[in-house]
Amino acid sequence: MKITVNIDCTPQEAREFLGLPNIQPMQEKAMKQIEERLLAGVASMSPDAILRNWMSFNPEQVGDMFKMFGGLAGGGTKK
Repeated sequence: MKITVNIDCTPQEAREFLGLPNIQPMQEKAMKQIEERLLAGVASMSPDAILRNWMSFNPEQVGDMFKMFGGLAGGGTKK
């Protein structure tokens, strides 16, 4: 014997019927905090911020950085 029961209800109605708490307000607050942190992280990855961070070194370190990039641009070929 096979019995099929179809229940047509909203997620909120199902939670209430099963006695589960409504966590939607807490979820909205958590998602807002995650969004704020994500946007702050993206802002710190802007090209301007990255260059400012790199150029905050002393001039000798900047020269070393350009030498390193020059070596990488050469493809690592032996002369």
